[in-house]
Amino acid sequence: MSSPSLRQLDIFAQMVAAGSAARCAQDLGLDLGEVLDGIAALEMRLGYRLFDDPAGAARLTPAGRKTAQAMMQLGSDTPSPAGAAIVEAPDAPDAPEPTPLAEPPREGIILAAPAPIFGHFQDALAAFEAANDDIAISIDLHVHSARDAATALARGRADIAYFYALEEPAEPPSRYGWSEPLNLYAGSGHRLARAEMVGRDDIAATPLLAMEPHNGMRQIVDAALARARLPFDAPALESDNMFEIMAALRDGAGCFAAFGPLARDLGRMSGIRRLALDMPLPAIEIRQAVGADAARKPAVDALAEFLFL
Repeated sequence: MSSPSLRQLDIFAQMVAAGSAARCAQDLGLDLGEVLDGIAALEMRLGYRLFDDPAGAARLTPAGRKTAQAMMQLGSDTPSPAGAAIVEAPDAPDAPEPTPLAEPPREGIILAAPAPIFGHFQDALAAFEAANDDIAISIDLHVHSARDAATALARGRADIAYFYALEEPAEPPSRYGWSEPLNLYAGSGHRLARAEMVGRDDIAATPLLAMEPHNGMRQIVDAALARARLPFDAPALESDNMFEIMAALRDGAGCFAAFGPLARDLGRMSGIRRLALDMPLPAIEIRQAVGADAARKPAVDALAEFLFL
């Protein structure tokens, strides 16, 4: 567990296996508070809840079940059709018994999207699956950029892909879904948080706090800040642990750029305030792309339209 994000995913996987936070803490040799803090930080980063009552019964939410399935299935071979009957050899060659018929396989659809976008769709996905019990939807949470989406669609690792962009890319062909405003945040005691208006010269002397370089959200945020010509130096802190980011903000260590559910959560946190900038920041577009063979897969086309509406 070399980074906080891997630690949080490890805690989540162990909590799913253990069935309770207390047993998870015992299995990992952690305090109960460390387990609950790790789950809370992961939920904040993902943008949706993984467990109902994590300190108690720790029941997975529908989004939590999809996330657990995605973690288990992405690295494995395609499983056998769910529910297929096992064919046994007859007891005697002259008296064969009827072979049970296998249930028809469910049509599979792979939806690739950043985790916060999946959180946006979780209720719609549950409704679509409930209305179409012959369709199974799998989730890939590794796609963030247009390049990620193009690769996943071309290699058949996704049927529908959502990704972040600052404008319409040349590839893959996509359509605009919605935009998320990008904002800068600082501790409420920071001089920039107390200013009525913050400009580029004010920001030039302020350290930046950021997610780790490999994080897909970090990459689109960096691109947006560069387009806005904000003069940040190398980040003073790089972490995917949002509790660490929030503590640094409250201590006045710098400012942090965020959008989407993460920005909304930060805006509600005590001791943290959105900066009043005198210039607009580029909005983050969320775009949808569909595989080239979707026309031959009516269910894929139907789900793409259902999610787009």
